[in-house]
Amino acid sequence: MNESDVARRRFWAEQLDAGFELVEQIQKYPVAECGEAFASIPDAAAAAGVTMWFSTTPIAGGLPRVFWIRKSLVETVVQIGRVMNERGWILKIEDGYRSLEMQRLLGSKPEIFDRILEKCLWETGGVLPSPDMMFRRSCVLVANVPKVGTHMSGSAIDISVFRQSDGSEVWRGNHYLEMSERTSMRSPFVEPDAIANRLEITAIMEAHGFMHFPFEFWHYNKDDALGHILTKTAGPAKFGPVHWDPVNNIVTPVQNAEQPLRPVAEIQREIESALARANSRV
Repeated sequence: MNESDVARRRFWAEQLDAGFELVEQIQKYPVAECGEAFASIPDAAAAAGVTMWFSTTPIAGGLPRVFWIRKSLVETVVQIGRVMNERGWILKIEDGYRSLEMQRLLGSKPEIFDRILEKCLWETGGVLPSPDMMFRRSCVLVANVPKVGTHMSGSAIDISVFRQSDGSEVWRGNHYLEMSERTSMRSPFVEPDAIANRLEITAIMEAHGFMHFPFEFWHYNKDDALGHILTKTAGPAKFGPVHWDPVNNIVTPVQNAEQPLRPVAEIQREIESALARANSRV
């Protein structure tokens, strides 16, 4: 193993350990759900004359992506989109609200779960990771607890950014979404110009209160438990995980929001399935 590979493995492990510590902080942070309804980002952008793009790929299980989030945050996203248009950029929303079922399916999606397992095998030098290790890594890379997953609060967006002039992507080192030692916002294994783009985009987002999740260069959220922790804001967060009724636009707080969507026993079964898929490809 060369020196660069050792450094990459160490950084990956350190980042995921730090990420899980943050996950544990979020689980303990108080939330006083305010009950604010959702609004459509595409509708608001169109009404404001702001050019914005939206992902057309389905989420896990073939479910369509939901580009609705809390109403007050939609107004802010449109403001961000306008600033990016003035900069010559187009904000692309990759994902918005996710129901608990969408989040659970995403964590189990073979393309995602297999990639996490592959990286954990790389981290351990080929030793099969324990279900507990996979649980901890997955909790950071694909939130497995409703209280932690800000998409389930309707308070987060995943984004990419493109140039108006030619439609090319403002390159951040990787496409959305990447799962490797390059995923963290300030990864030392990402090229300097790509880091500069990440940080310039982040400066625009955070100027409007959307904070970046340190361990994913595409994720931003506001006014939830994670946002309060990142901004050191006192008092309970106003947005927590909710069930959203799109017909009546009513939100209902998730009960037992600290319970995992996929417990360790299920992670064990998913490891076995992933190994079976890998063996079938040999």
